[in-house]
Amino acid sequence: MLWSNPIVQTGAIVFSVLAGLSLIIIRMRAGKRPTTLKKIVIPPLGMATGFIMFAVPVTHIPWLWGLSAFGTGLLIFSFPLIVTTSMEKVDSDIFVRRSKAFIAIMLVLFLLRLMLHSVVEQYMSIPQTGAIFYLLAFGMIVPWRLAMVGDYLRLRKLEA
Repeated sequence: MLWSNPIVQTGAIVFSVLAGLSLIIIRMRAGKRPTTLKKIVIPPLGMATGFIMFAVPVTHIPWLWGLSAFGTGLLIFSFPLIVTTSMEKVDSDIFVRRSKAFIAIMLVLFLLRLMLHSVVEQYMSIPQTGAIFYLLAFGMIVPWRLAMVGDYLRLRKLEA
């Protein structure tokens, strides 16, 4: 089968590593510029387009698996991101400030994801594994960004 080919599996892991490292670098740079409501809301909206993948049968997974993955992201993986992300008002600008533990938490979450990836791949195809981890990531980003929106609006309200 094409999806169980070791080259495809290795490529998927390499792509995940590069994407994860890129995300960490982008997040680190973002703290140097003021944020806006638009910058907070657009990533989850853009990520939501990924639900289109479920139109392709090869990515179909049982509903319970999908809900479990989304719930795990929502209830477990989003918490460290929410706790380590705060907003700070400097003059009339609002900046996203992350604790020094933010990068460590991102790396731990990323490594945990990679370790779980190889376990999950034993039971389903690479596209299904991608679907599971997409739902996990989406479940993680939504509450994190909602918490950021709340902080942002609170700081903007103090300005008025």
